[in-house]
Amino acid sequence: MSTPEVATGQPKSARPLSILMRGSTQLGLLLILIVMWIFFSSLSAGFLSRFNLNSLFRSVAVDVVVGFAQMVVLATGGMNLSVGAIGVCTVMVSGYLLQVIGLPLPIAIILTLAAGGALGWLNGFAIARTGVNSFVVTLASASLFSGGMLILTKGVPLNGLPPALGLFGRTSFGPVPALVFVALAIGALLYFLFTHTTFGRQILAVGASARAAEMSGIAVSRVIIRVHVLSGVLAACAGLMLTARLAAAMPSVAGDDWLLPSFLAPVIGGTALSGGMVSVVGTVLGALLVATIRSGLLVLQIGGFWLQLFLGIFLLGAILLERYRAALALRQQTRHA
Repeated sequence: MSTPEVATGQPKSARPLSILMRGSTQLGLLLILIVMWIFFSSLSAGFLSRFNLNSLFRSVAVDVVVGFAQMVVLATGGMNLSVGAIGVCTVMVSGYLLQVIGLPLPIAIILTLAAGGALGWLNGFAIARTGVNSFVVTLASASLFSGGMLILTKGVPLNGLPPALGLFGRTSFGPVPALVFVALAIGALLYFLFTHTTFGRQILAVGASARAAEMSGIAVSRVIIRVHVLSGVLAACAGLMLTARLAAAMPSVAGDDWLLPSFLAPVIGGTALSGGMVSVVGTVLGALLVATIRSGLLVLQIGGFWLQLFLGIFLLGAILLERYRAALALRQQTRHA
């Protein structure tokens, strides 16, 4: 499955170069992952143990969907700093619906996804109506959402969830948890969205040039609102997956450490910070790299502060590489103008 590449705003002669560079990014990520796995497994046999691989893949599944939640907003040239906060809210919403109200699991899942979409709609509506940068709006809403939820729940976890939810979170097919297949299914849907739907092309067009998109008849404000709704739904998916993984709704752990990985996975994978370019496959590989580093350092009993250092280095490197790509694409565009 190839990665969707934006064509909007690029001359045809520049597209092969862009596609080649995105492909080389994914190949480079794959090689780094192989080196990382060889390195960690050579230092500790426990890295390749069934228990550690199962734990790693369950973590990857959540990280992938968190990365998708950020990726769809980055595609428009914006960002969503409230991904983790929406995750916190939806974790507790799902727990409340299942334990306190006692709704059936399918209905609770649908309502939880709707709650995530509603919070995303608030972000998109505020950005579209006020014209304020998404950084400012989502930074404020992150505090609003998470603070409001902690006040309402008093930070008390809900542990009396239906056994079926926890059972699904623990289910594995060999070393591969069921949660991984959920993440891959979501990735396949997003790939289809960006490559075969009008809405997907509109998202990429807005990211490439909002002004040009508006002049071509695209309702930019409507696209931004819908993208944030989609981001909220994806964050809710990640929240539900985390709830299933822990078999409990715990506000103290849900979403707190999602912000940095939410940017790392798509940006390392080739999604442009400036918008107009996404990489679904690259986001999956980026999330796997983040989870591999986290798991490897844990197995080697290295302090968590080293993880933040490595993740910061990777993010900075990805940003510099993205800037280099943008400069190279501009140079090619100028040459063929």
